[in-house]
Amino acid sequence: MSYLVVGISHRSADISVLERAALDPDTATKLALAVQRTPAVAESAVLATCNRTEVYANVDRFHAGMDEVTAILAEITGVPLLDLAEHLYVHFEEGAVAHLFEVAVGLDSMVVGESQILGQVKESLRVGQDLETIGTDLNALFQHALRVGKRARTETGIDSAGRSVVSAGLDAVAGPIGGLTGRRALVVGAGSMASLAAQTLAAQGAAHVVVANRNLERAEVLAERVGGTAIPLAAVPAVLAESDVVVSCTGARGIVLTEEMVRTASAGRPFGVLDVALPRDVSPEAGRLPGVTLVTLADLAGTAGGTDSDIAEVRRIVGEETLAFEATRRAASVTPTVVALRTMASGLVETELARLDRRLPDLDDSQREEVARTIRRVVDKVLHTPTVRVKELAADPGGPKYAEALRELFALDPAAVDAVTNPVRKTGGEPG
Repeated sequence: MSYLVVGISHRSADISVLERAALDPDTATKLALAVQRTPAVAESAVLATCNRTEVYANVDRFHAGMDEVTAILAEITGVPLLDLAEHLYVHFEEGAVAHLFEVAVGLDSMVVGESQILGQVKESLRVGQDLETIGTDLNALFQHALRVGKRARTETGIDSAGRSVVSAGLDAVAGPIGGLTGRRALVVGAGSMASLAAQTLAAQGAAHVVVANRNLERAEVLAERVGGTAIPLAAVPAVLAESDVVVSCTGARGIVLTEEMVRTASAGRPFGVLDVALPRDVSPEAGRLPGVTLVTLADLAGTAGGTDSDIAEVRRIVGEETLAFEATRRAASVTPTVVALRTMASGLVETELARLDRRLPDLDDSQREEVARTIRRVVDKVLHTPTVRVKELAADPGGPKYAEALRELFALDPAAVDAVTNPVRKTGGEPG
């Protein structure tokens, strides 16, 4: 089985395309389940953020896996495959490993080094585990990616500024309106991005924070956390006119703040709007209104959260960890061969002991046990060195060839090796 990544992000497509491929949590779940049920895929996970939609899979065939994943991605997002294909990127095996590690450390983020992505990777792992679409192989990959992300943040200053898409966006909005201190703020939405926005606004001295959401109870929970006020979504137009800055980050599929709403609220005064939703919440035309500063995800691409030396060091860590992970995989890949060899040897021993019983029926139990121990000890000693060495050699690039040589030398049955690798073959249906 091999790792495969198929995705679309801010690096491969502009916002107009990304918002068409954006997934809410329920749709991301549907995608993970649909991918995992296809014949070429054994495991799957979906990483869906404000600037990426990625499918991670464990596949037995590259082309079949890629075709199945891309077809399902097009079907579930509703973006025609021909339109989607030109913006998709594909990573396989070591490239897939390195890509997830780069994502986890924030090198692939809009705001390089941003702090949210590690939590999003962790959440993707949790969801996949709950759905049982993630098995042993993807679990190992995601767990290692989380460790790489933590290491990068511990050993470098990649996120020393605590940068995120929200904080970078608020910095961009703050200048034209004279800063955030003392400003009246409105946050539309109550999810993780909205929570970060509300807390950032409060920390930067906003005079008051109002939280609007369709679910008023969720808005109240967030508002209480920052000492603000909660309102229903229907009350946004009225409160908008009383605000100086608004952050919108809902999961709506259509425009939440229209040009007319922003024009009426701003009335030509300095007015900041940060739209970090995907699909976008704010009409693009609002950014052309007098006094209005509209910052979107597209404006934040490439923002740095660390120094050049930090970024270079993080790249070194990613390279080092990718090599280490691949070495561990190669070493583990020979285990089925070693198990099959020892199983074959054990079978031969038992066959010979049975033959000895027939040839020498007069041996007493003590003698019979001593002979059995001696034969097993000899076989273990003969096999010890080659099995230990093949594991050591397998960790190096090109190492799997030693396992192939072992299988050839001992004429191991491929079916026996495969039975160790895949004790239960997937036959389709519900994951389990």
